[in-house]
Amino acid sequence: MPAGVRGALVHRAPADPAHPVGVLWLPDDAPRLPLGRISLRWEAASCSGWDVTARLGLATTEVHLASWHAAPDDWPHLVRPTVREVTGLCSALAVATAALNLSNRLAEL
Repeated sequence: MPAGVRGALVHRAPADPAHPVGVLWLPDDAPRLPLGRISLRWEAASCSGWDVTARLGLATTEVHLASWHAAPDDWPHLVRPTVREVTGLCSALAVATAALNLSNRLAEL
């Protein structure tokens, strides 16, 4: 990873493994992750491969989502299913929350 970054913000996790996971660098001074967003951080493992860590933005904090220790050089293929699944879950929860809020507002009328 380049100097001055704390990770990469996932902005796209396509289902097709032929397409790359799209990321944007997160500078060291970036604010915490927005709700439902995922960041990845990777560094060379002590033995071989890469140590990869994923973090998830929640309403009030960031949490450790997953770690892959000594992942092979093609580690994006390894992490893609987890990133895609969590991204989909967060999207579904956002839609459900919006629907519930709308329902509550309509009930007040």
